[in-house]
Amino acid sequence: MSPVLMHAVVSVDGFIADADDQVGPLFDWYGNGDEPLGDGGGFRISKASADYTRPMWASLGVTIMGRRLFDLTNGWDAKPPAGEHVVVVSHRPRPADWHPEASHYHFAGDVAEAVARARELAGDRSVAITAGDIGGQAFALGLVDIVAMDVVPVVFGSGKRYFGPADAQRLLEDPHVVIQGDRVLHLQYRVRKP
Repeated sequence: MSPVLMHAVVSVDGFIADADDQVGPLFDWYGNGDEPLGDGGGFRISKASADYTRPMWASLGVTIMGRRLFDLTNGWDAKPPAGEHVVVVSHRPRPADWHPEASHYHFAGDVAEAVARARELAGDRSVAITAGDIGGQAFALGLVDIVAMDVVPVVFGSGKRYFGPADAQRLLEDPHVVIQGDRVLHLQYRVRKP
């Protein structure tokens, strides 16, 4: 079964954006190096970050996102950031006029349905779920296998929490990935199953 990886860039105090959905300096590390991250050449990161990020992104088959992020990013203009498919968790249907050619975007009514659909689409590849409310719901339901954080040395003080609404204690294993980039620390933890 495809592993589900909850992922986001996060402040040291656990926020993925401020209260106004602004990421501030969280994404600065995407432009502070010499290594191009993708074919488009838009992101240039440190070699250590590239050696970590490229294979992780290549392993992804599907990304799950919430409707709020879909609306904020316009669904990344129908271009998944990694993998071939995107599953959007939403109680509203796909916008009628939004990229009719984007058959690789799927809509699901809840998180459990989204994870099941994403695993079908991913085959033997991994599924990424964006952190925040949707990722936090999946985490609380026990549907997340790995917590992946790109920790940036900034303190927000308040904002959108990495784990969203998750409010119960859950244990993680010791980090199995710890990579020091330039102004970012890449961490991965396996979720300890009850």
